[in-house]
Amino acid sequence: MTTEITPEVITVEKFPQFDVVTDASDHHFYSNKAKSTLSKTGPAQQKIMQEWKLLSKDLPDSIYVRVYETRVDLIRAAIIGARGTPYHDGLFFFDIAFPSDYPARPPSVYYWSFGFRINPNLYSSGTVCLSLIHTWSGDKSERWDSNNSTILQVLLSIQALVLNERPYFNEPGYGSLSGTKLWDNKSLAYSEDAFVLSCKTMLWVLWKPLKNFEPLVKQHFIDRAEFILNACDMYRKGLVKVGMFDGVVKEGKGVVSKKFERSIDKLFGDLVGAFARNGAPIGDFVERVRKKEDNAKEEAEKGRKKSQKPGLVKKLMGIFARVVMKKKSKTSPVVVVPQDSGQVSQ
Repeated sequence: MTTEITPEVITVEKFPQFDVVTDASDHHFYSNKAKSTLSKTGPAQQKIMQEWKLLSKDLPDSIYVRVYETRVDLIRAAIIGARGTPYHDGLFFFDIAFPSDYPARPPSVYYWSFGFRINPNLYSSGTVCLSLIHTWSGDKSERWDSNNSTILQVLLSIQALVLNERPYFNEPGYGSLSGTKLWDNKSLAYSEDAFVLSCKTMLWVLWKPLKNFEPLVKQHFIDRAEFILNACDMYRKGLVKVGMFDGVVKEGKGVVSKKFERSIDKLFGDLVGAFARNGAPIGDFVERVRKKEDNAKEEAEKGRKKSQKPGLVKKLMGIFARVVMKKKSKTSPVVVVPQDSGQVSQ
């Protein structure tokens, strides 16, 4: 039996993909000195205004951008993880700062990792490793070109080249190893870990949504909660390769690593709780988690009672042993020492 689950995206579409806002106080580069050195009529300001115009009309459906009225040197972007990757349906945030001599130098980019390294190019420290922004070596054609490179190009590169189907091969020198069983298995294991960390990132994004993106976070996970939970279920059962869930729910059991299975088991209840508190219509999943918790409590109680039995048995055996000893003492042979000899008889 199969059931197809298609997420309904309704309100998210009303959240503008590009908008100008005022509050930049939680931006990673808020204290950046470029603000004081950017001339309102200089080439950097003019180029940034061109970037705004490009972003306002050419963003793909899966990228949202906020720029700041009083801090034109800053940008914040949210990228939705693409289907077919271990990052699918996640929300990933990046803070960007323009240097004072932009576009002579590339922008600085910070990834909101929440402490997780979900990709070889995205460090838990927030560093984004990308040739285009000169944080990694690369051919001249891959590096920042002050005449042609844009912020949109940076965002699309992160989405397509970094948050891709097989991130394991993003590691330097690993790309040529693809196609061999050993390395493909390593890639699958990495994707499993990446999916788990992506789910943990979802929990943090829901718990502490970044400013100016609260409505997007809320509606995104209302619309996609059921799809994400079904994906977790299919991956945990080994019925679908991690990242490849297409909305079709299957019955059965496949092969999956115990490590991944345990990780999803630990995460699933947290995801259900977070999605439910956020307003997602996932009553069936909530009930399922409750039943699992009740069963776990029953098993724990059985284990507790079972662990107490040896103590009771030991106590009963002790009583029985004392009774036997008393009986033996009453019926044991009497030793008599005759008066007329040194012989002992029974």
